[in-house]
Amino acid sequence: MKRRILSASPPGAQRGGRYSRDVMHETLLGSGIRVNNVRPMKEGEVLFTREQIAKRVAELGAQISKDFAGQRIILLGVLKGATVFLSDLARNISVETTFDFVGISSYRGTSESSGEVRLTKDVDESVEGRNVILVEDILDTGLTLSYLVKIISAHQPRALRVCTLLDKPARRKVPVRADYIGFEIPDKFVVGYGMDFAEKYRNLEDIRVLPAGAIG
Repeated sequence: MKRRILSASPPGAQRGGRYSRDVMHETLLGSGIRVNNVRPMKEGEVLFTREQIAKRVAELGAQISKDFAGQRIILLGVLKGATVFLSDLARNISVETTFDFVGISSYRGTSESSGEVRLTKDVDESVEGRNVILVEDILDTGLTLSYLVKIISAHQPRALRVCTLLDKPARRKVPVRADYIGFEIPDKFVVGYGMDFAEKYRNLEDIRVLPAGAIG
């Protein structure tokens, strides 16, 4: 039987408000909009082009390489939105690097969130005594991130840092900060470069604002 590594968290650690990757979904459900009625997106304000993203990711990789010079690190990506970012980031880091993934979501027995977060995928290897960089696509309310930081810290990594591609401070509900930030953005729902709405638009090479016309 595979040993669960991160799932053993302190009592009550899985309880709280709504979590970042479900906020838009729940908001639309509460408004009576069906998330499966999504139209093809032909337009959308481009916040960051593929060239801007590549340049910034390279800068983040260089900074991480400098901070952990001569050491080994593990990039711990949060599924699914951070996968493209993590892939590009890893190729811009010069120190010895491996990576793993965790999956996390709110339990939803009905159309409303219970406000209880659960792991849908555990890490494959222990993080104890290792340099861990938690890689997120977007930091908004901070609820999901604070939960992950708490349970990972409980397993005593040598160092734990947070790297997020996007930071949306206007939505922050808990005082959590990232150590490495790609871009700060306004309070707009964005897609592309791995980020989605109803599992669509992940393959867009730019980061774009989801236009109202994309939702039927």
